[in-house]
Amino acid sequence: MTFMLKFVTAAEAAELVFDGAICGMGGFTPAGAPKDVPTAIAQKAEKLHAEGKPFKIGMYTGASTGDSCDGALARAHAILFRTPYQGNKDLRTELNAQGAHYFDMHLSELAQDLRYGFLPKPDFAIVEACDLVEKGDEIEIVLTAGVGNVPTFCRLADKVIVELNEAMPKTMRGMHDIYEPLDPPQRREIPVYKPSDRIGRDCVVIPASKLAAVVKTNRPNEVGKFTPLDEVTEKIGENVAAFLEAEMKAGRIPASFLPIQSGVGNVANAVLGALGENKHIPPFEMYTEVIQDSVVGLMDEGRIKFASGCSLTIGADKLQHIMDNIEFFRDKIVLRPQEISNNPELARRMGLITINTALEADIFGNINSTHVCGTKMMNGIGGSGDFTRNAYISIYTTPSTAKGGAISAFVPMVSHLDHSEHSVKIIITEHGIADLRGKSPIQRAHEIIENCVDPQYRPLLREYLEMSKTAHTPHTLSCALAMHEEFLKSGDMRNTKWENYKR
Repeated sequence: MTFMLKFVTAAEAAELVFDGAICGMGGFTPAGAPKDVPTAIAQKAEKLHAEGKPFKIGMYTGASTGDSCDGALARAHAILFRTPYQGNKDLRTELNAQGAHYFDMHLSELAQDLRYGFLPKPDFAIVEACDLVEKGDEIEIVLTAGVGNVPTFCRLADKVIVELNEAMPKTMRGMHDIYEPLDPPQRREIPVYKPSDRIGRDCVVIPASKLAAVVKTNRPNEVGKFTPLDEVTEKIGENVAAFLEAEMKAGRIPASFLPIQSGVGNVANAVLGALGENKHIPPFEMYTEVIQDSVVGLMDEGRIKFASGCSLTIGADKLQHIMDNIEFFRDKIVLRPQEISNNPELARRMGLITINTALEADIFGNINSTHVCGTKMMNGIGGSGDFTRNAYISIYTTPSTAKGGAISAFVPMVSHLDHSEHSVKIIITEHGIADLRGKSPIQRAHEIIENCVDPQYRPLLREYLEMSKTAHTPHTLSCALAMHEEFLKSGDMRNTKWENYKR
């Protein structure tokens, strides 16, 4: 049977998926994520639940997906477990209500953990393609704007369901570099020595016998618009650019510069924009996970020479610009599986300057990327850990306050630890730069308070630091989470009075 005989509707494809099935969803962020089939699975779940019948699926993804995948399935209460990263409001609500199990993971690790047998293998791989090519007893799947963990999902799954998305042109072929490393003890070095190196195929290849269904769709990516830059994010970007310029002048960064890894969001966009505008920084390359809007403009201007990533998480206008100029961009962009785009070996080898965003930091340099007040999951650790621990220079950025100043991004002790003081080298806010390299805990605390903390919180945090005079890391445990407690009680960390908590 050829794949041409397997065209079905999304509802028919969803009928293949059974209660308790484990599905590996393609893409990385909403870029390249399946849309119609997950929505149909959610509708199936709602129907069965109305009849009093159980239906939930386990979900592996690349990172977050679009609302028609994570959102639809969360609203249908159809998720048994979910990993490794998410960013949907309704799914976040479901996870925090303990309606589904969620285990946070470093993004580079999921594919290999599946191959190692540490996690149950997927029953289905559900992926988006711009083209399918039959080659004898094999099918070539040409992916779209995101790769994620598709190669491993497709190799391990019993059945593969493909959404053939006519909104994504077949000319995307050639932008992907599909490579899976061997597993130990056969694994060798991954032969990527600069961001533009290509080491794999331009498509995913599966046995034709695995292809269970093909669903024709015509759906744009569900990538939302980034929040416009404001005075705070622009200043953070300027401070990052100024720091890197100073490192070059000091000879600690080569004059030819080093590849950049940048997280996703409006702060990351501001940072890249500032790097592009700073003419003391030469045109540079990127080795990152998410290629976002600002990268496209900087490529047009010649400020970014090449970008290696896992997804094109960009708005519809930027994506169309790439498609309209595909010959120009095909030589400047490559999309890889996330165990390669986020690989610690490659980050260390190429000397990446990594720039990620903190949800919260403490005055000793520890970072919380995931949990609000230590309990409520926000999104997940994503790739930040993959890069931070192995960076040439690891930078964390954050606005110094949130909610109109009621929350300080800097506290005595983080309420959840994702990145320890041993991995975090630089912290930057709109107020300035804290260089933590070669400093003791007390020195780091003074550096952070004086340079990064919002002025209205500096006296409070100085007082905290003065409470303990006989410790290497001067914590007063009864007060360590007092600012969080005060926020939960009064809604404003500025109301914190240490005497109300000190025992």
